[in-house]
Amino acid sequence: MLVVETIGRIRREHFIKGKTIKEIARDLKVSRNTVRKVLRSGETSFEYER
Repeated sequence: MLVVETIGRIRREHFIKGKTIKEIARDLKVSRNTVRKVLRSGETSFEYER
């Protein structure tokens, strides 16, 4: 589960600092698909339910 701080950091890194998805994923230790999902959506929290 991603917390709001992580989501905010992903967006800051991409839109303000101009980092690529691959760089963000490597720095924050999340998958590239997760980074891509956060950037494409406007949600502030994501939960995974089995």
